[in-house]
Amino acid sequence: MSDIFDEVDEDLRADRAQRFLKRYGTWIAAAMLLVVAGVGALQGWRWYQDRQAVKAAEGFLAASAAAAVPNADAAAIASRFTSTAADAPTGYRTLARLRAAALLVGKDTPAALAQYDQLSKDSAVPALYRDLATLLWGLHGLGVTEPAQIESRLAPLAVATNPWHASAQEVRALAALQRGDAAAARRGLETLANDVTAPQGVRERAGRLLAGLGG
Repeated sequence: MSDIFDEVDEDLRADRAQRFLKRYGTWIAAAMLLVVAGVGALQGWRWYQDRQAVKAAEGFLAASAAAAVPNADAAAIASRFTSTAADAPTGYRTLARLRAAALLVGKDTPAALAQYDQLSKDSAVPALYRDLATLLWGLHGLGVTEPAQIESRLAPLAVATNPWHASAQEVRALAALQRGDAAAARRGLETLANDVTAPQGVRERAGRLLAGLGG
């Protein structure tokens, strides 16, 4: 008797399943296709990202090797770094832009300063490198940009919590000297010379500058 009930129950379940599939089968199939397509798209995107990273690394290393050749054309190699940066992932893009700007310093300093300025204001660049670009803009802008402007722009970097604070203080002191304010320069250099968290080389340079100022 129990076998009959089991067969009836099984038939009922099969009938309900058929009705369910008839009603919702198309939607289920579409959903499954979307899942498969999504997985395929994700894998494709990851492959593309990996390929772009490899391409950027190859371009960066090739340009770096070219830059190390004696009497290399700095402007041409800077252009290669800029081209590499165009399609590179964030890390290589930032490094390539920094290298391009560095190569232009002394050859086309206004162009180098413009590149550092763009980097420092690019929200897609990590804050650490934006600050580095600002610092390099100030350093290489000495003698080109108004000293007071350099001091003002580097002020947020000169706080103790910023990783670049020692170098920023040094550049600000040099800018103060450039505009003829020896007292402000001396204050900044004294603070820097006594800063145990500052790199030894920076502290030593601050001490030598102080000695030259009679501090």
